[in-house]
Amino acid sequence: MRRLFPLLALLAVAACAPSAPVATPPGPSASSVEAAPLAYELSPEEEAFLDTLQHRTFRWFWETTPENGLVHDRYPSRDFSSVAAIGFGLPAYGIGAERGYVTRAEAAERTLTTLRTLYEAPQGPEQVGTAGHRGYFYHFLEYDDATRFRNVELSTIDTALLMGGVLFSREYFDGDTEAERAIRAYSDSLYQRVEWPWVRNEGATVLSMGWHPESEYIPAEWKGYNEGMILYLLGLGSPTHPLDPDTWTAWTDTYEWEEFYGYEHVNFTPLFGHQYSHLFVDFRSIQDQWMRDKSAELGEPYDYFENSRRGTLSQRAYAIDNPGGWADYSAEIWGLTASDGPSDQAVEVDGETRQFHTYWARGASADHINDDGTLAPTATGGSIPFAPDITIAALMAMAERYPDLWTEDYGFRDAVNPTFVFEDVPIKRNSEVTPYGWVDHDYLGIDQGPILIMAENFRSGLVWETLKESPYLVHGLRRAGFQGGWLSGAEVEMPAPIDFPETAEASQPNEDRLLVVVLGSSTAEGTGPSHRDSTWVNRFREYLEGVDVRFDVLNLARGGYSTFHLAPAGTAAPDHIRGAPDPQRNIDAALARDPDAIVINLPSNDAASGVDTETQLANFAAMVARAEAAGVPVWITTTQPRGLDPEWIAVQEEVRDALLATYGDRAIDFWSGFADADGAQAQRWDSGDDVHYNDPAHRIFFERVRDAGVAATVLAAN
Repeated sequence: MRRLFPLLALLAVAACAPSAPVATPPGPSASSVEAAPLAYELSPEEEAFLDTLQHRTFRWFWETTPENGLVHDRYPSRDFSSVAAIGFGLPAYGIGAERGYVTRAEAAERTLTTLRTLYEAPQGPEQVGTAGHRGYFYHFLEYDDATRFRNVELSTIDTALLMGGVLFSREYFDGDTEAERAIRAYSDSLYQRVEWPWVRNEGATVLSMGWHPESEYIPAEWKGYNEGMILYLLGLGSPTHPLDPDTWTAWTDTYEWEEFYGYEHVNFTPLFGHQYSHLFVDFRSIQDQWMRDKSAELGEPYDYFENSRRGTLSQRAYAIDNPGGWADYSAEIWGLTASDGPSDQAVEVDGETRQFHTYWARGASADHINDDGTLAPTATGGSIPFAPDITIAALMAMAERYPDLWTEDYGFRDAVNPTFVFEDVPIKRNSEVTPYGWVDHDYLGIDQGPILIMAENFRSGLVWETLKESPYLVHGLRRAGFQGGWLSGAEVEMPAPIDFPETAEASQPNEDRLLVVVLGSSTAEGTGPSHRDSTWVNRFREYLEGVDVRFDVLNLARGGYSTFHLAPAGTAAPDHIRGAPDPQRNIDAALARDPDAIVINLPSNDAASGVDTETQLANFAAMVARAEAAGVPVWITTTQPRGLDPEWIAVQEEVRDALLATYGDRAIDFWSGFADADGAQAQRWDSGDDVHYNDPAHRIFFERVRDAGVAATVLAAN
């Protein structure tokens, strides 16, 4: 892993003179689209409400964030930090300074601490112990050292949203104090070291959604209209690792223009896709070639701001129509986006079975509808500038109707579901069922941010106006072909490229490496323990490295996976088990790494998905047969106790017994001592969600894997 040069060098870079002005591209100097004024006049009641909303939401960022600046993904649940939430928190500090919630010096100190934490966190290709690679950051980070949380992906979009906040900080803190100079230096270095073109699948023009050190690039790519706009614009603006302008054309070529509830627009289902890029960029009156062509086709001006306005209005129209018959939907109660939800249970509602979800990308568009009756204040709050009259009214109506949703501490909790009034159905942790439906107790950073930032953009334009001074963003917009409006008169100086040390490449495995591959689901991935060092896999990794330095552990586990996901290619999975087999994380992927041993850990997802005993055992047998044909020994952990229906607990016990009987010394008992009298998880081992296991349980899991003879078997063969 590699750390880049320290603050003194950064400050020297910040003092360098800009290299050249960012020129306006050839073409019309003025747009045919005039900037649409945000002309809605607030009533005194609305003004007071927004004052309160912004102050409370700001306090969430200011009061709950740890001292190192790593903003929570969610709170009061505290599992990890979200880099996108950090990106939203950085403008929040500037808003707080402008509104007098904190002093400018206090905001600068918090910002500097955050940027320093991010820049000094290690980067590199290793599986564990780094915050990112090639300037990109992992989606979620550990609180204590800002390194990768579990097996999450290196996320292109979350890095871009982080960089949006970083570039706001660069322009907002333009003073001559030591702290503000350092902020600009760290901002330049964080942004310029991102190697934007690197995360691409072979032969692709558009970017991948991310990368795993275990399995390379994610097949899913940034296509279609969504929040990926900010990713491409910032990548195009880089002076060190720029994207090619053809990337933007490839992106816009995948747009889908359709009508939904009377509004023609480029569709995206959850509202956050219409909002996130707009947190940072004022798209009023500026157009790329796609929007210029669309304006000519329509015979009237059209831009991305208008597109998001129509997306917002179409969702409200959908709620008024309410084809699903969900409780409370109306002209004032509406708003679907990615958010928490009550449960993953199917429940009978008025004689009809309804499937509910916990966290889910809810939304409604011509493409598809994801709706289970859950409403999120951020859906309307993030659209305040697009339609202030209906969004502010919706927020005020929700605050009045659902008092447990609207709190004196930190504003809106994440979500409410008025249809979900069932007290006998399991619900997500940190939530409750009230007389007016299910209410979340968590606040999510990526949902708090749009409320605060877009309220401020509507009221003062602070974030928009600040980032109009960003040479990187202006350069990116112009290279994407944007013209007109405020962009025509933007005069900015492009900073000189920073000469970074060469990026560390992933080292080639030594010929004498002893590789153990772990396949599995969330337990092996690391869900449950308080820190990555407490997971059974990482304890086992440390143990093996102590036995022989040649040992290496490759963890391909992924939460939610079943035997079908790990089965050999060609295995037919039921329709409800999607993405199986997974060619990047199944037995074939493990064997492609030329391992010396494989450990498979699948606790309960098969039974939870309705897969019977015989089918599970057949899938295990197929995996073992494939490995044995390659001469690779396999160890299989048994099922683990979980609070399922009695029928499926019986299946869990049958699979446990069959694995122990079939595989003998190569079966590892993950059941004994962990079950209560009913065969469910005993409370003492619960990590807090009635499914996953805590630190003491993972220590025992590790000890049982350690004592199964994996190391001795591998060493004897080598």
